[in-house]
Amino acid sequence: MTEYKYILKKQREYFATGHTKDIEFRIGLLNILKQNIKKYEDDISDALYKDLGKSKFESYATEIGITLSEIDHITSNLRKWAKPKKVKSPLFQFQAKSYIYKEPLGVVFIISPWNYPFQLTLEPLLGAVAAGNCAILTVSQKVPNTTEILEKIIKETFNENHVKFIPGGSTVSKELLREKFDYIFFTGSVNIGKKIMEAASKTLTPVTLELGGKSPTIVDKDADIDIAAERIVWGKFLNSGQTCIAPDYILVQKKLKAKLIEKLKYYIEKFYGENPIESNDYPRIVNEDHFNKVSKLLLDGNILHGGKTDKLDLYIAPTIMDDVSWDDNIMKQEIFGPILPILTYENIEDAINMINSHPKPLALYLFTDNEYIEKKVIKEVSYGGGCVNDTILHLSSSELPFGGVGNSGMGHYHGKASFDTFTHEKSIFKNSKSFDFNFRYPPYSKTALKLIKKVLK
Repeated sequence: MTEYKYILKKQREYFATGHTKDIEFRIGLLNILKQNIKKYEDDISDALYKDLGKSKFESYATEIGITLSEIDHITSNLRKWAKPKKVKSPLFQFQAKSYIYKEPLGVVFIISPWNYPFQLTLEPLLGAVAAGNCAILTVSQKVPNTTEILEKIIKETFNENHVKFIPGGSTVSKELLREKFDYIFFTGSVNIGKKIMEAASKTLTPVTLELGGKSPTIVDKDADIDIAAERIVWGKFLNSGQTCIAPDYILVQKKLKAKLIEKLKYYIEKFYGENPIESNDYPRIVNEDHFNKVSKLLLDGNILHGGKTDKLDLYIAPTIMDDVSWDDNIMKQEIFGPILPILTYENIEDAINMINSHPKPLALYLFTDNEYIEKKVIKEVSYGGGCVNDTILHLSSSELPFGGVGNSGMGHYHGKASFDTFTHEKSIFKNSKSFDFNFRYPPYSKTALKLIKKVLK
């Protein structure tokens, strides 16, 4: 028996004991996890700085704090979510009772990326544990320091037969995907997501795929340009653009382009100074391979601001570009770095048609004070989720399910959506013995047919 088969076997045995189905047991463990995150908060921040150059503020706001907030939300609501739900029975079965019971799926596999390694490992785990599952998880090899502290926290919180953290990222995933899980939760690129789904199909394992794509930002003629520029710069250059829901490109109403560019430049300098490489608040590219990939995209258009790079420091300056087309590499792929192309449109129909002619994005951001335009874009464009007059922040709400559509992914999580993702809803119909419709039993008469038509009309 291989090491991974043995780990999976032990988890199935542990799940069979029923310990994980106890609600108070789940809540207790989530609270211990919360305590351990707080205990190692400085170590987590240090690890994220070493791996990605994140400031303490950014590490807390986008990784640590958002995870702690999610734990509080889940533990406050879990008893309500997990209760059996009584639902209506058909009118003709008026003496019957119908229920939906919530039960865990079993043993799940969580595969996490490198860009928000702490948050994107623990957020799906919270849902899996809250729903009563056992879990095996791994995170990308590109973030060794965060991997080390994650493993430490998981070991101190959980019995390894309940939750097992296995360092190794893609290497581990390839081996484990040969095994049979009850659910697979993957966050990463579209190309790898296709491979995950292909592997899962061989064992008919359901999946959630949190992918990405080219998330557009529309700046309409009725937008507040100052607010738009400030919030676009914040959302785009957070984590040096290495965010799956970062604004990937701007579509600005043609007459506003010059003013928007002026304001974007202003806020880049306000946030990061004239020389962002010296800013303590501007992160770095994760590794040399990704640096090389993103840097090549600087050749595709006209650099309006930024464009400087430092390979030794893994630094790419916050950059604004124009004169790009959909035939350029920068518009054929998710940028996943600090480069922001600007395209223009004449009227909102043109912008909508441009977006709809490409794969459905994970996020869309619209800046406008025109309610008609707001409703039109929301109604006519399909995308995972997004904001009106802001960027990124829809991700921060435990009340909003987060996920993609089409090429940008499938399935949702955050808050109750996380619990639901890792839960099977078992339908139970409990009938009465005191009354029955005898016409439902054969042999069927013409009268029986008339009666069933009346009952089921």
